[in-house]
Amino acid sequence: MTAPSSSTNRVVQLDALRGLAVIGIVWMNVYVFALPSQAYYNPIVWGADTALDRAIWAASFVFVEDKFRTLFAMLFGAGCLILLERSETNKWRAHFARMAVLFAIGIAHSVLLASNDILRVYALAGLALPFLAHLSARDLYAIAIGLVVLHCGAGLMLFGGGVADYYAGRFAGDAYLSAERDFGSDEAALRYMVNIGNEGFADRVARRIPNIPDQLTFVAASIPLNLAAITLGMALWKDRMLAGEWRTFMLQRLAAVCALIAILALLGLVWWVSSNGFPGALVGAAALLFSAPFDMLLALSYAALAMAFFAPGRPATRLLAAVGRLALTNYLMTSVMLAAIFASWGFGLFGEVSRSVAFAFSFVPIIAVLIWSPLWLRAFGQGPAERLWRGGARLLS
Repeated sequence: MTAPSSSTNRVVQLDALRGLAVIGIVWMNVYVFALPSQAYYNPIVWGADTALDRAIWAASFVFVEDKFRTLFAMLFGAGCLILLERSETNKWRAHFARMAVLFAIGIAHSVLLASNDILRVYALAGLALPFLAHLSARDLYAIAIGLVVLHCGAGLMLFGGGVADYYAGRFAGDAYLSAERDFGSDEAALRYMVNIGNEGFADRVARRIPNIPDQLTFVAASIPLNLAAITLGMALWKDRMLAGEWRTFMLQRLAAVCALIAILALLGLVWWVSSNGFPGALVGAAALLFSAPFDMLLALSYAALAMAFFAPGRPATRLLAAVGRLALTNYLMTSVMLAAIFASWGFGLFGEVSRSVAFAFSFVPIIAVLIWSPLWLRAFGQGPAERLWRGGARLLS
């Protein structure tokens, strides 16, 4: 995603990469709408009826989960930096106005549709850009690494107790039981999330609005890792990789090294949690802590591969670029379509499908955005959400 801008002087590969990130996010967001929240990370608590379901979980864990969100954040950072470089007057006031409007859009999105909205995190993390934009690519790389280390350190404090309880056999320990509620098969917690998933639209809004402060606590906890990805995107723009100026062999070498390290480590985590029977303590630690550095490496690999092979004149590149130019609109519209399929005010399929069927349903919004994005761009030139974002920011600045 990028901040609002004109269509001139665009890097087509960057738009196409942004479109790919939007599509990749749908492959995981579908589980937020289709299954209880514990099943997003843990395949055995709901919807794992066959070996195919577990295979889809493993493939998603290795290749999708948090990789495309990280990629989206990287492109957000690069997009904001591009706008700042092109601005001549009041650039910081305009930037803060864009973050304020984006935050408001994210709050509305989280209340009405998607509890896992990422726009709020990007808007808050984006407030740090005045302190980062003037730094060199090398400095930005160092800060990104430092933020990942910070996330992992905080994660050890949060998840370490549950892992220790598991290996010590303390299955009644507070840390272990807490992890089972959030990531495991605790019956009461699972039943509560099933009830929430089946609530009506008015009930959802009435429940979510008073909980906005609690939402912000969760959002704040995810800022370091997302800011690391945003900072990495800024560094890659300054280093001219995301500007399409690296040689193909350099991009391929970077992609190969990052992918090799990341995939081997993530496969090891798959083996770790599955061989132990998917206890919540290990599932949560693997998904939110131990995988984080490797998620970022694989996202970097995807970015390098895209910049190497997304030739501007290719039809596939142009199609993905159209999706990417409507990134904010498409991100929101995929939530609308997934809610229409799974929510009680739509077809009401929440909790009624397996993981593999839910994954198949993810292609409904993906196909829709691939069809409508080029048509909308030819007719209107800018997405409705992008127009709202740009217009709102102009009013505030």
